[in-house]
Amino acid sequence: MSPDGIPGDDAAPISRIVAEVAAAFPGERITLGEMADSFGDRAFGLLSLLLLLPGLLPGMASVFGTPLLLLGIQMGLGRRVPKLPQILARQSIKRSDLLRLASASSVGLKRIERFVRPRPGFFLSPLGEKIIGWLTAYVALMLILPGPGTNGPPAFGNIVMALGLIEHDNRTAAWGVALTLAGCIFATAVLVLIVWLGMEAFGMLF
Repeated sequence: MSPDGIPGDDAAPISRIVAEVAAAFPGERITLGEMADSFGDRAFGLLSLLLLLPGLLPGMASVFGTPLLLLGIQMGLGRRVPKLPQILARQSIKRSDLLRLASASSVGLKRIERFVRPRPGFFLSPLGEKIIGWLTAYVALMLILPGPGTNGPPAFGNIVMALGLIEHDNRTAAWGVALTLAGCIFATAVLVLIVWLGMEAFGMLF
């Protein structure tokens, strides 16, 4: 721990990144617009990470799905920094909730975080980042659509992707892509099954 209360380089990346954000904005709440303006070309990864952390906790994911969808589309279209409409830019996160979410998510990510370090590669290129952007947009749809157990797997993979972007680690980003694809396939299958069962039940009634 450094003298200013920010975890040092030996801290887990999630904890260190969240502490960096919390230190940059000392107020009780932090708006998405403030973060987008302050972190430049790191903003896509940071905002995605902060919006995805609630996806690992029950009942919180759908609230953050819409801004995440917008971020994913912008990244998929090749924007270098995010541009949020005012209605989303004004949305805010409590600093205390941010720190709590970081602590909760780090438990599941601890093994992955241990291996994160800067490594160049395809997923840090403009094309690779576009692929990550469109995957992020698909994850956002999974968070918005209701389905039992469909939030956690895609959100976890997307957090790993975002962590790879922020830390400039192609290998972590690649693992994140694989985990996100697996999570999205699972979530899509569950949602398709729910729709099919609903249609079958409707057919039996009428």
